[in-house]
Amino acid sequence: MDAAGVLEWARTAVEQLSERRAEINALNVFPVPDADTGSNMTYTMTAALDEALKLGELGDVARITEALAVGSVRGARGNSGVVLSQVLRAIAQAAADGVIDGHTIQEALSIARSLVDRAITDPVEGTVVTVLRSAAIEVEHLVEAGHAALPDVVNAAVKAARTALARTPSQLAVLREAGVVDAGGQGLVILLESLAEQINGNPPHHPSHHSEPAEEPSFHGKTGDLEVMFYIACDSAQTLDALHNELETLGDSLLIARETNTRGTVHIHSRRAGEVIQKAFAAGDVSELRLEILPDTSGSFTEEPRRVLMAVAPDGLVAELYRSAGVKVVARNIAQSKSDDVVAKIVSIARKSGADEVILLPNGLLTKRELVSIERSSHAFEQSVVILPTATLVAGLAAVSVHEPAQPLAVDSYAMAEAAGSMRTATIRAATSAALTQAGACSKGDLLSFIGPEIALVSEELNDALSRTALRLLDGSSEQITLLIAQDRQSAFDEDVFRRGLGTHTDVEITVYPATGMENLVEIGVE
Repeated sequence: MDAAGVLEWARTAVEQLSERRAEINALNVFPVPDADTGSNMTYTMTAALDEALKLGELGDVARITEALAVGSVRGARGNSGVVLSQVLRAIAQAAADGVIDGHTIQEALSIARSLVDRAITDPVEGTVVTVLRSAAIEVEHLVEAGHAALPDVVNAAVKAARTALARTPSQLAVLREAGVVDAGGQGLVILLESLAEQINGNPPHHPSHHSEPAEEPSFHGKTGDLEVMFYIACDSAQTLDALHNELETLGDSLLIARETNTRGTVHIHSRRAGEVIQKAFAAGDVSELRLEILPDTSGSFTEEPRRVLMAVAPDGLVAELYRSAGVKVVARNIAQSKSDDVVAKIVSIARKSGADEVILLPNGLLTKRELVSIERSSHAFEQSVVILPTATLVAGLAAVSVHEPAQPLAVDSYAMAEAAGSMRTATIRAATSAALTQAGACSKGDLLSFIGPEIALVSEELNDALSRTALRLLDGSSEQITLLIAQDRQSAFDEDVFRRGLGTHTDVEITVYPATGMENLVEIGVE
């Protein structure tokens, strides 16, 4: 692909974005339903072309692609324009040697993926980010397989992008509710289709993804925000990075389309536009400052899929502890046999919650058969159920402490499972009779410390049992000890005696909760 071909592609992209601007605008319901994605992408691509046309006869491939990048960064409008500018910047980097072939396009899409990931503070799946990634991965696999011809690479990118675009409603509820695909993703597909047209020499087929959005499109931004955009030149990369960190606390939809490591276009939605502008001028030379009032869509806010936590726990103080953390508790009396209808209770509570997603903490109180029944029962309802590997009540508390409902279900459940799994736990029970154990002889009433299924220690006094058991769990990185102590043994606990028994672990934090209904006298968790 030569210099004339690059310019012709840019012209074609401008024409096609302009022709389909209304279609793209109609798809625009996320992150703010302001119906301007098509307009913003057309404006940004036009600014890129205008910059390239300034070169006249001096333009070669490297200079033209660089001019497209510079023009798009400085002329970027909106979220979609910022993303488009980073795609053009990636093409310029990949074509710096003056060659555009299949390897160049593959490298450009890979670079674009990295640049866009860096530009967007909080990327959301089901948007242009997903479409770009899918195209990049597809052509990477194609080139690795030895198929690097330019038409093959571009056509594969178009096909992968179209497929990913069609799937965006399954990834983002606001798109699904409005019956549309992602607007920015549609714009990227058009950009790739125009490139395919230039290389193949024939107009591309345009699958129609257009649908009329709902009369009141769903809104996932904040009402009363201003869209603030400006171009900034800083004296160092560290200054621009610092500005990025400062602006993160002042709004959302923060993107920085970098022209270089020290300059670029900044985009943010904020209710504190004055502070944004003040910090920008303090960080560098600001130009092309634009402010736009975002639409007031109060009353048409759509919630993210609701997620609930459920925990199995003995009724009483531990159950109340879980409830205080916002967890729905399924009470299980340990004195009863495991044949009580706990599965029906769990399924019933999950259904009544109305949640789309359920995370269940068994806490060692469900049998394998019951877990299987719960998992199978969930298939009958439109709920996603994740069962976490919490083997003790204290491990369940560790999982709850890192719960982040704003994260995707898989990410949230992974972090919770990791927290539960990394907690080292032990239990203490009273010996029911004299016996010879792995840890030595015990008398009836002695305290047996279990680490896993094995008896690790035999003790006669509670504080001694606690400190010696905790020492088995502590290491140099330990910061926290959590104790669940049966309420009728609470009076025997002496924190000072316990802490002295920990030896050199003087800085560890200790949290103690009284418990009722537990099978164990004590549960110990170390993090």
